[in-house]
Amino acid sequence: MIEVQRGNGKFLWRQIARALEREVSASSLKPGRKLPTEAALAERFRVNRHTVRRALQALRDKGLLRIEQGRGIFVSDPVVDYPVGRRTVFSENLSGQRRTPGGTLLDCRIVEAGADVSEALQLPLGRRVLALTILREADGRPLAIASHVFPLPRLAGMEAAFAETGSISQSLTHCGVAGFRRIFTRLTTRLPGAEEAELLGLPRSRPLLVARSVNVDARNVPVDFGCTRYAGERVQIVFQP
Repeated sequence: MIEVQRGNGKFLWRQIARALEREVSASSLKPGRKLPTEAALAERFRVNRHTVRRALQALRDKGLLRIEQGRGIFVSDPVVDYPVGRRTVFSENLSGQRRTPGGTLLDCRIVEAGADVSEALQLPLGRRVLALTILREADGRPLAIASHVFPLPRLAGMEAAFAETGSISQSLTHCGVAGFRRIFTRLTTRLPGAEEAELLGLPRSRPLLVARSVNVDARNVPVDFGCTRYAGERVQIVFQP
């Protein structure tokens, strides 16, 4: 049991905060883990709950903990900087930060283009398109749910290419699209649905960061309409020229 040192000139709550911060830094308390209750922590450190509460508040202010009313105290997920520019590649973004990217294909289907897809890909309403849904991960932790829509028949085979490469950019190259670039990214926020919350390991009260984007080829023809739903507390979007 860790005991705080009384009478040494340091506030008790600061000693508790530093002890818990060391445990987070040493990975004894991993991201997403639920901490014991205030009462249990007060017993552990042999202090009153007010002292524990102040220590927890200090760690929340530093971004190390999140406190959810009615659910408890959790270790915060590390925030991933996600650069967005003319050419945005998920695997490169994460590898550049020494994080391990991952992607699992959740769904693949041919659908008819609705109004949003028709406008984004400059296709007639009802045109058949290929839709892929991918669970994106960083260091094994769910980061985002990405939906990509591709025009057919031009990009038939994207699902097989993604299954082989795990990369949308490499799959586009495999299907004959070289030099693609992003022409816009539009950001909004909303709360997750039940399935989204389950896939991302989020409570329904934590917001999603929703990014809609279009990539075009060298002739400015749209080749990819994307809608990526990020776990908002795990991602920081960084816009680049």
